[in-house]
Amino acid sequence: MANSYDVIVIGSGPGGYIAAIRAAQLGLKTAIVEREHLAGICSNWGCIPTKALLRSAEVMHLASHAKNYGLAIEGKISADVKAVVDRSRGIAQRMNAGVGFLMKKNKVDVIWGEAKLTKPGEIVVGKSSKKPMEPQAPLPKNTLGEGTYTAKHIIVATGARPRALPGIEPDGKLIWTYFEAMVPPQMPKSLLVMGSGAIGIEFASFYRTMGVDVTVVEVMPAVMPVEDAEISAFAKKQFERQGMKILLEAKVTKVEKGKDSITAHVELKDGKVEKITADRMISAVGVQGNIENIGLEALGVKTDRGCIVIDGYGKTNVPGIYAIGDVAGPPMLAHKAEHEAVVCVEKLAGLPNVHPMDRLMIPGCTYCNPQVASVGLTEAKAKEAGKDIRVGHFPFVANGKAIALGEDQGMVKTIFDKKTGQLLGAHMVGAEVTELIQGFVVAMNLETTEEELMHSIFPHPTLSETMKESVLDAYGRALNA
Repeated sequence: MANSYDVIVIGSGPGGYIAAIRAAQLGLKTAIVEREHLAGICSNWGCIPTKALLRSAEVMHLASHAKNYGLAIEGKISADVKAVVDRSRGIAQRMNAGVGFLMKKNKVDVIWGEAKLTKPGEIVVGKSSKKPMEPQAPLPKNTLGEGTYTAKHIIVATGARPRALPGIEPDGKLIWTYFEAMVPPQMPKSLLVMGSGAIGIEFASFYRTMGVDVTVVEVMPAVMPVEDAEISAFAKKQFERQGMKILLEAKVTKVEKGKDSITAHVELKDGKVEKITADRMISAVGVQGNIENIGLEALGVKTDRGCIVIDGYGKTNVPGIYAIGDVAGPPMLAHKAEHEAVVCVEKLAGLPNVHPMDRLMIPGCTYCNPQVASVGLTEAKAKEAGKDIRVGHFPFVANGKAIALGEDQGMVKTIFDKKTGQLLGAHMVGAEVTELIQGFVVAMNLETTEEELMHSIFPHPTLSETMKESVLDAYGRALNA
């Protein structure tokens, strides 16, 4: 049958399109359903275009400090907001087109519209309720439309959307989600960011570097609360040195809207309420899975706290229905979704020796200034688990490459099991640590011990030397500090 497949994937974000490609590679007839934009939130409104914005901010920061590098730049450094946004949107379109090319290359049919599960093994695709993003790359020639489609395996990869707090819902004008924060018509003079997770702190960092007066309100006792306490505290000091105001153990209880500004009522730790007026506010209090209106309830697919419940291989409680990525729960990261996709497809295809994902080995990266990256257990979590540990530190201020770059504010922290030498966790803050963390991820995956890391030769001069020195420090053998 023309509309019959081995695998149908609902959603073309990082998890969805990778699942489709891997299924096609394994010889399975595959289709993918998309209602809005190929490549999903990550490439169109998240991971990639935000990094484009942050790159513009980084270049502006370097240009503004040119004299520190012995250079002179004539005139005032300023940002062309439209050009910055246009560059970011152009990169999103390029990523969007790239996924379309990959679907064609791998002979994956693209079904354009909104999918609904009608029974195990069947979906009905109707007209999309969403407008395609602008600019939208041309759709692949193998694009299909509305109708009924069947498949032995259906993978739900519908992603997530910004969470809204009651009474403080984003309106797209004065209170933004990350969608509006990525395409400002002009730079606000002041900004209030509610939430200091990865999304909140990245936008806070971008806007502060671009000269905006930024205040961050966080309900937890630390910025980026999932990170190790020392790394979080170090990052907070750097943000404050840049002029960012950070209020911890505080919450926005009410927002009054003016004609072109908001006034937030912020309840502080001591119970007092501070009124903060800003041109705009970003709501960054997390995301929630897109589980509504896709037929899950009628089929009895189990959900929990807004996400689909799965086993280690993406299976739901209903045979033939799977879920991956953000809609399947935290951590809501693109690389987690991609790995989950491969595991799910290889398992349903019957490949041998498919292992479920080890969530302790999923790295987390935040692309603020300074960058933050981590993998494994924090020191607190290791102690909670009853581990007898060794902890090592090494500062960027003692690293030659960091000094030469003018980026000497940073730190690497490593945590080992004292008895076995197993690397339990690694935590980093500083320049380019999002590029460095994969070294520790590989080490953990290979069950590398401290001795093997100590005997590994790291190139000089590089920032990566801070990684080895942190390992050495955990065992009282640091050489350069």
